Amino acid sequence: MTVLHMPQVQGRLTQAAPLAPLVWFKSGGCAQYLYEPKDIADLQSFLHELDQAVPVMALGLGSNLIIRDGGVRGVVIRLGKAFAKVTCTDAVTMQCGAGASGILVSSTARDNKIAGLEFLRSIPGTVGGFVRMNGGAYGGEVKDILRDCDIVTRDGMLTTLSLDELHYSYRHSELPDGAIVVAARFQGRPGEPEAIQAEMDRISASREASQPLRSKTGGSTFKNPDRHKAWQLVDAAGCRGLQIGGAQVSEKHTNFLINTGDATSADIEALGEEVRARVMAQTGVALTWEIQRVGETK
Repeated sequence: MTVLHMPQVQGRLTQAAPLAPLVWFKSGGCAQYLYEPKDIADLQSFLHELDQAVPVMALGLGSNLIIRDGGVRGVVIRLGKAFAKVTCTDAVTMQCGAGASGILVSSTARDNKIAGLEFLRSIPGTVGGFVRMNGGAYGGEVKDILRDCDIVTRDGMLTTLSLDELHYSYRHSELPDGAIVVAARFQGRPGEPEAIQAEMDRISASREASQPLRSKTGGSTFKNPDRHKAWQLVDAAGCRGLQIGGAQVSEKHTNFLINTGDATSADIEALGEEVRARVMAQTGVALTWEIQRVGETK
């Protein structure tokens, strides 16, 4: 990839940065540039000065993502500890940095007697990703708790978007292209820490029993189609345990793909497409990827 002119930064800017260590599948190529901003002002300045033709994408915990083997052109932006703070602004509202994990948000809510955010405990990602994808599990979705969010747009402007402005649908929002979520306000309801913890424990135990959490995986692979569960369709098409190269459909939960050790991102993506083809042939239902797939093929 060619060398691009990069603005001065206060954070960290790395050229040809390997991304495989930063994503759950542990596969894929490099970022042309990986930028870890010092704070919001640093991010604003960087995006304002960066050539508008250079693509940018945000990277959270890398849990719901395939980075293709040829890497990602432009700039991958990773929000670190400066963006991971969680505080209470009133009795039921949480101010959450985009880099904060679901576990941190739900635990802080519990400690402050705020119920309704327990489901975030089960989503392996960060606030920025939850907001972008309307993340959800165990009966809750971000649209149920989000009041508003702060974004830095591609030109470096800091803007607040209301819930209505995101136009949420299932696992989808209408965030502006190139926008980076930097913070969000979540609203719960009064609750008791013991009951909140009990619900978090129930969710955690259910995940442990049903999902391959100790594997190199990417979370739920396909969205649930109307009136169907994706895992049941995959299972009915005979795909449990199906393997391409080092990639395998999980035996434990068939809507999870796993890297058994040496899978390339091409293996993982090809396996997902083979599953989609078999489900279509068997049931006539078109599965839609929930996992994001980004970058260049090799």
